[in-house]
Amino acid sequence: MGGRSSAMFVVVIGFVMVGIGLLMWTGALSWFGRLPGDLRLGGERARVFIPITSMLIVSLVLSLIMWAVRCFF
Repeated sequence: MGGRSSAMFVVVIGFVMVGIGLLMWTGALSWFGRLPGDLRLGGERARVFIPITSMLIVSLVLSLIMWAVRCFF
């Protein structure tokens, strides 16, 4: 990657992060973390949250992004 294309990549990543932040702020992603397969265990003194399904989705999306970056850049 050249200097100019690296800068454009960083700018695009920044816009994507701002977009995701706005979606979270407005509540459009309120379902994330409450998917079937996300475990919530709780007792009187402690709570444990294990987001298995949510993290599988994050892993899949990040893998697809990294694949696209390697193929197209």
